[in-house]
Amino acid sequence: MLQAKLTGQLTLNFLRRIHHGASCPCLYSLSDYCTKKKEGTRTKHGLRSDSRTWLLYLPCTWSIALAADPGCLPDLGMLTLFGAGAVLMRGAGCTINDMWDKDFDKKVSRTATRPIASGAVSRMQALVFLGGQLSLGLGVLLCLNYYSIALGAASLSLVVTYPLMKRITYWPQLVLGLTFNWGTLLGWSAVQGSCDWSVCLPLYFSGVMWTLIYDTIYAHQDKEDDVKVGVKSTALRFQEQTKPWLSGFTVAMMSGLVVAGINAEQTLPYYAVLSTVAIHLSHQIYTLDINKPEDCWKKFVSNRNLGLLLFLGIIAGNLWKGRRETLLQNEEGTQISEIINT
Repeated sequence: MLQAKLTGQLTLNFLRRIHHGASCPCLYSLSDYCTKKKEGTRTKHGLRSDSRTWLLYLPCTWSIALAADPGCLPDLGMLTLFGAGAVLMRGAGCTINDMWDKDFDKKVSRTATRPIASGAVSRMQALVFLGGQLSLGLGVLLCLNYYSIALGAASLSLVVTYPLMKRITYWPQLVLGLTFNWGTLLGWSAVQGSCDWSVCLPLYFSGVMWTLIYDTIYAHQDKEDDVKVGVKSTALRFQEQTKPWLSGFTVAMMSGLVVAGINAEQTLPYYAVLSTVAIHLSHQIYTLDINKPEDCWKKFVSNRNLGLLLFLGIIAGNLWKGRRETLLQNEEGTQISEIINT
């Protein structure tokens, strides 16, 4: 009976958040006003699934695609496995976030009805439910090699503690970035058996910068609520200087992607897509109105398409790499034949 009640209450809350596109496991939630406004935006963009699940999943896909052999598509099995893991860990993040934020959620009308904040589900019940979610996530992790299992386990401290960061620092988005982009390390090691740090570290760095961009934009929707309940964010830290900061993060992100591409021996299509990504981010920042929640929401959700574009660019670059290597092998073979014949 207890398990049925617990599962029903928390699952219903989780599904409601997916339906409304609310944040989890994020540091902030949308205001009532933005929630109402964004319904039309979500329909317009076709965002039926939760944007944050995509933002958690996409860095994994970049790494898996980069780790593929030249001329080969990324491992479909790994993409599926990491997709399941992203959904499960996002759900666990929802539960952890709501457990930590119970007292904060009570102070905001739009979050006061959440199961834990309202008292419909106790913290102990939520802890049991979290144990089930993490157990399922562990089941996914155990499908990987030993190196990846250890690497994945190392991220749990970030998953558990990052919701606390908004209480003590104006940079909780940085900790969120460190958490959300762990898949850039894990994806490569799952395919290759270990990390090539010359590729993985700049890719991880770029992912962290990307998170600082989109989650700072996201946090501008909740400035009034954040001040009211006493939590911090980069939106409150940067205020009217947000655009220069975001521009700096964009330069850092693109630099990391270039370094990762060079070290992974990526090819022309990859760099062509990087140019498109840079243009997308520049337009996103230039047209951003930090004082309009609906515009912040639109800019935030557009990052899903940006991440997908980069994923496709990596695939195209890898296929081009295979074609290039085949041509080089054919040329070498021809030269050897000519030498032998002469």
